[in-house]
Amino acid sequence: MMRTRSVLLATALLATLLQTADGAAAASGPLAPDGRSAFDGQAGHEVALYGIKGSGSTGRAGAQEFSTDDDRLSRVSLFIGSTASTGRLGVQVRTARDDAGSAIASATVDLAALGGPGTGWVEVPLTAALRPGARYYLFAQATTAEAGAVTWHGTRTAAAGSPAAAQYDQARGGWQPGSGRLAFYVNPAGSERCGETEACYVPASMKPARTAGLLSNGRAVEAVDPAFAVGARYVEGSNVLVLPSGRWRYLPEGAEKSRVVEAGDAGALAQIAESRRWLDRGLVPGAAGARREGAERALLSMRALLRPNGALAAAWYPFWDFSWPRDSAFAAAAFAHTGHDEEAYRILLYNARTQRPDGTWEARTKLDGSGPPDDRRWQLDANGWVPWATWQWYRTAPAADRAERLRVLYPAILKAADYAAASLDGEGLPPASPDYWELPTDTANIGTAAPLLSGLRAAADLAAGLGRQQEAARWTEAAGRLERGIAKRFAPLGYQRTADGLHGHDSAAAFMAPPFNEAPAGLPGALDTTYRELLRPNGGLVPGSDPDTRWGNITWTASTSFFALAWSSTGERAKGSAVLDWVLAQRNVLGELPETVDAQGLPKAVVPLGWTDALVLLTLVQLGDAPLAAPPAPRT
Repeated sequence: MMRTRSVLLATALLATLLQTADGAAAASGPLAPDGRSAFDGQAGHEVALYGIKGSGSTGRAGAQEFSTDDDRLSRVSLFIGSTASTGRLGVQVRTARDDAGSAIASATVDLAALGGPGTGWVEVPLTAALRPGARYYLFAQATTAEAGAVTWHGTRTAAAGSPAAAQYDQARGGWQPGSGRLAFYVNPAGSERCGETEACYVPASMKPARTAGLLSNGRAVEAVDPAFAVGARYVEGSNVLVLPSGRWRYLPEGAEKSRVVEAGDAGALAQIAESRRWLDRGLVPGAAGARREGAERALLSMRALLRPNGALAAAWYPFWDFSWPRDSAFAAAAFAHTGHDEEAYRILLYNARTQRPDGTWEARTKLDGSGPPDDRRWQLDANGWVPWATWQWYRTAPAADRAERLRVLYPAILKAADYAAASLDGEGLPPASPDYWELPTDTANIGTAAPLLSGLRAAADLAAGLGRQQEAARWTEAAGRLERGIAKRFAPLGYQRTADGLHGHDSAAAFMAPPFNEAPAGLPGALDTTYRELLRPNGGLVPGSDPDTRWGNITWTASTSFFALAWSSTGERAKGSAVLDWVLAQRNVLGELPETVDAQGLPKAVVPLGWTDALVLLTLVQLGDAPLAAPPAPRT
């Protein structure tokens, strides 16, 4: 039987609809020949048409006449906006608009279960026999004790020949005819199901996050809009999404945009099989459950962020879609320790190619390697992170050709270490430079000094392995001076942010621990104090306590993960595990790790963040059977 729908589809941009509970928006498009709404466009969606919240003497409701060729009712879908956190949405299909006793199917939706305030399509299961061609009324009414409105979206004007909607307002005398139409589907199927072209109901709590996940075919990448992550999930071991409709969304081979296909599509299955083979070629660290699931997702997300040329996007969103030497160094180390040698080495080659002639790196580069995207000041910490990551890779690389491949990278290590050594002042400290905060300081900061110490030791050890003893000795001597400078100026302050002690605690104190540096004697107490100072009520950490920088209560998963790794590497595995589990608990609806977490404990900014993915993987490796080492300090 031909299955015609009685529908009104909101085609306005969801981002606009989410601005207010009333969903002010505008759209236009063609109608189907029979006057019904076509799926790809309609006669406009200007405003939420009817408030349907009601109780007692102020009862309000909305109703829309429809007919269908179907002989069975399975579900209806309504486009709802709500500013209420709690309450109920009652939905009925009636044979008489004004008579609740004529209902042939009824259901109740809990507003809190929807996630509180938000906007989008709400699918309501309803079961009843229908008479094809008969007249029915879809009725909806919301009851809530809150002042917030609940509205059923639609248009103000009706297309020729389309049935009109009506609003029930007890305070105005009952049912009032309306000229517009309300947005709904009867028996939505296929692309009419929410989560494909239009979003399912999206709680406003998801708005702080700009992205929710990644689709990738190895070359192109597409970020998953948080609005389309609701009710979706990845096929295990892949970047293929299962949508609420049961169909799949993926980025086909050679395509630049995703497609929605039937479950079991041959192209999607081939992509799933390939990504699973890639995972199987290496290690997915962590025991069963959240840790292993988090590790698998972190690996797949880092792989998606990695470009064929070795650039690693910090995240897939404007202003994050650049390659930072720091973030990519952590990713290279993580790939190396999970056995994904090719990916690790590709990143290191990219960093070697994009090194500046003087041996330093830009803060970040465009993903095509053509240079920096703006005039952001370069950052000296890269001169430590790149040699450190190279050392971590070298320890895990296949022995047969690793020396030969290291020689390709060595010129970059040579220039980086020589610049770092020459930058040290009379006390052995590096100059003031922006670090991972990407903010300048007036004196040396621990976020630069600690990575440079690790990088100089890593470079010295690599040089010794290649028989370059003079260079090894030069960098060992520089590392010794830097170590003494840190011990003199930073250690008495508990490894606070700057050597002048004026900028509070810094999560970069964790960079003094393995796998970056062999932990100095007083570090455990400093880590405990720093953690307490930076802890926020939601359970995460802010990067620092500098009185000149207001972090508020938005916590950073990378800064928090520093302590999971540091404590796991210094014998305090229980503390490290607890922090790791907190970080993993912040994964979003798709299991991805966010950059930040707001005061309510909700993902914020971009999701996923490659740096946090790498830190989680390194921590899980550290807690496993093959713990990580730090570049060795000379023995005296």
